[in-house]
Amino acid sequence: MVRRILLVSFVVLNVLPLFDASKPQDPYKVLGVDKNASQRDIKKAFHKLSLQYHPDKNKAKGAQEKFAEINNAYEILSDEEKRKNYDLYGHDTPNPGFENSNFGGNRDGYTYFTSGGAGAGAGPGRNFFRSDQSGWQSMGGQGNTKTYSFSFGGGDPSGGFGFGDIFSNFFGGASGDQSGGFGNFGGSKPNSRPATTAEIVDVTSQYFNKQIVDKGMTWLLIFFTPGSRQYLSLETLVEDVANSLDGALKAGKINCANEKSVCQKAGLTGGRSARLYVYSYTSSDKGSLVEYTGDYTAKNLKAFCQEHLPRFSKRVDISQFVFPSNNVENLPQVLLLSTKKDTPVMWRALSGLYRKRFLFYDAQVHDASNPIMKRLGVTSLPAVIGRTVDGKEHVIRAGISVKDLKSGIDELKSLLESFEKKNKKVAASHKSKKQSQPDQQETPVPVLSASNFDNVCGEKVAVCVIGVFRSSKSREMLEKILAEISQKTLVRRQSGSSVKYALLDANKQSAFLSSFDKSGYKSYDKLIVAYKPRKGRFATLTQNLTMEEAEKFVGSVLNGDVQFSNVRQKLVLR
Repeated sequence: MVRRILLVSFVVLNVLPLFDASKPQDPYKVLGVDKNASQRDIKKAFHKLSLQYHPDKNKAKGAQEKFAEINNAYEILSDEEKRKNYDLYGHDTPNPGFENSNFGGNRDGYTYFTSGGAGAGAGPGRNFFRSDQSGWQSMGGQGNTKTYSFSFGGGDPSGGFGFGDIFSNFFGGASGDQSGGFGNFGGSKPNSRPATTAEIVDVTSQYFNKQIVDKGMTWLLIFFTPGSRQYLSLETLVEDVANSLDGALKAGKINCANEKSVCQKAGLTGGRSARLYVYSYTSSDKGSLVEYTGDYTAKNLKAFCQEHLPRFSKRVDISQFVFPSNNVENLPQVLLLSTKKDTPVMWRALSGLYRKRFLFYDAQVHDASNPIMKRLGVTSLPAVIGRTVDGKEHVIRAGISVKDLKSGIDELKSLLESFEKKNKKVAASHKSKKQSQPDQQETPVPVLSASNFDNVCGEKVAVCVIGVFRSSKSREMLEKILAEISQKTLVRRQSGSSVKYALLDANKQSAFLSSFDKSGYKSYDKLIVAYKPRKGRFATLTQNLTMEEAEKFVGSVLNGDVQFSNVRQKLVLR
């Protein structure tokens, strides 16, 4: 035993002086930041450099070594304790003044050892190498007190001196340690990440199923396993993008070693590199995982995430738009008016979060002087208009001003929720009124005849909208459509004009229809005619007679966006 101790002593005392005692790289200089740099600045510098020199991206000579230096520097500066120790002692470990150890101290990035010395409790053959609770290895015993010094790598992936295996059992280099013994000398503590605005959530399978799946929020997710390549650089990249889209996007990380079911959904069964996915709503009402395979830059990743935000808001032409009345679920409807060519990011995000509570629309308007804005009662842009279940339109807010994406989304959330409460009150009042007056019937749309023609479609009327039917089924459908349209405020907000609605039995009034068209529209079971009695002009809708298309047609008629034709002859009713 004594001979083995003497042999190890010979190795330690005689081999160490032969090593190069070069200083480690200054982590501030490696990352190109000032000593007073914030954690945010350090993170950005690391992200930029790690992407530039990553071995998967950069095959140039020396790139791998440079990448190792960058990671080592970031490991020190991103941990407040290690950074403080480096600023004080020139390295990321504290000044070794432990009781009963014979370290000579730390100076200018060098750690000094003594080969012996009369440490407390030391004696021949006792505790030549021992570990204290800090993980440091100390040497006891008596004899030669000659001091040796060297500089160690502090997590350098290159392996420090390259002799890590020789000393792994003595200097804390556990099996599987990629630092090569000296790189993990003394045992490093887990890297503490600085806090950021956008949190990267640890996502478990349960969390994924309950908080992400079909909740309407877009997520940017890192899939990784312990030791995955490029994880740190991706984490920094994800934080940057999540911060820039805060409010519209959330970020998370999924450890595939523990959460195999989620990773299998993404088609991940292995691999050494971390990967990025977006939980997207662009392909259907249900969310799905879409992998990001582009360049690892904040600009490109942000564009990819924006592309995969929800698209539940319907883009419409404001010159022809009217709120649909066939709202089966009686949901409130909201329309965003803005100068944006495409649907704004915050509106897309909201359309995902509230897609089961509202019907969303949006339209581009170049300026508030547009005549349509006056008709809608909007004085400034952007503006949000809503329709309650009773068919009335309301200007929810005009001239909306926000300082950033998150505050804008929060403000619009407040507006939507307030309008939703108003709609519930209207719905409750409407229901209560119907229950208290069960025998009250809505005024039916009259059927045109010779006796009522002057009153319904005479020259005192600006526009007469006539639903023409040939069967009882068509009559029922047209009556419902025209009755609902007649109750709308948007299509009736025409000052100085009156609009009347009527039905016409085509089987009995073929001559009347021939006044518009020689064929008398005999090939159609149903159609809608918009007739202007004062000018003797008309326009027709013969295809796609849905509630929405009928509303668009009537709105276009009132806005003057439909081409009219002259009647062929005087209208005659039997």
